[in-house]
Amino acid sequence: MTDVHADTDIDHALSVEAVSDLATRISDNVEKVIVGHHDAIEDIIVTLFARGHLLLEDVPGVGKTMLARAIATSIEGSFERIQFTPDLLPSDVTGVNIFNQQTSEFEFRKGPVFGNVVLGDEINRAPPKTQAALLEVMEELQVTVDGVTRQVPDPFTVIATQNDVEPDRTYDLPLAELDRFMKKIHLGYPNESQETELLGRVSGHHPIESLEPVATSADVRDAREVILAVAVNEPVRRYVSRLAADTRQRAHLGVSPRGSIALVRAAQARAALDARDYVVPDDVQREIRSVWAHRIRTTTGDTGKDIVERALEYVPVE
Repeated sequence: MTDVHADTDIDHALSVEAVSDLATRISDNVEKVIVGHHDAIEDIIVTLFARGHLLLEDVPGVGKTMLARAIATSIEGSFERIQFTPDLLPSDVTGVNIFNQQTSEFEFRKGPVFGNVVLGDEINRAPPKTQAALLEVMEELQVTVDGVTRQVPDPFTVIATQNDVEPDRTYDLPLAELDRFMKKIHLGYPNESQETELLGRVSGHHPIESLEPVATSADVRDAREVILAVAVNEPVRRYVSRLAADTRQRAHLGVSPRGSIALVRAAQARAALDARDYVVPDDVQREIRSVWAHRIRTTTGDTGKDIVERALEYVPVE
């Protein structure tokens, strides 16, 4: 068994260099399972370190579930999966009180939302009422059932997948829930060489079966504290504010303040991954598309991505 603490230096546990090294270890480990998606893996690590949640929209069979499992295994975290279906109930997500006849008391049976990495598989197959069961926990890191509130494990990250090829059999995610996802990304199909390598890896036992952790949940918590201390100076904050204002002028529904906060946090994580303790405009520009495009609604033929691209083009860096 790999010693997940072997590379941990206590003296540097709260440095951006340690965070950058941690991210590299996790990324390299996940790439033992996932072929050809380095940028997507980095997106998930940024989201995890920045205390966010991620939405994966793609066709079936491109490795979304394996990606989530590999992340959880790499940080020695608990992995839970929620298979969203049209008949899934909110209590199937959050948990339910069960009457124990022996003790004559109700006992709480935790739902799958109580994990470090929670995969919401095909989240748009469930009706809005069931989707909404994630609203509280994604925002407040807690679950309330029958008036009793319980905290979920720390760290906690939701990685939800969304089927985009069967719109007649799915439900649109409510805007309040979309706004709680820090990032939305796509994996896409592998190219020929990547698929050839993938087939070679899975011709025997799947590599996920032998994957070992290279970090701990405590390492992730430490990294999150480091990222909170990454400096975001006023010129960068003003730049984000001007970008947000531009989207609100160009779209029916622009970026919310929650979206601005998410962008700043993602930029802080990106800076730490680059071993910097301060954010520069390049960090904002690198993260903005995956953080903002899914939050924007237009009444024209433009997409959220179009609005973001125009904001980047017309809003100057000062």
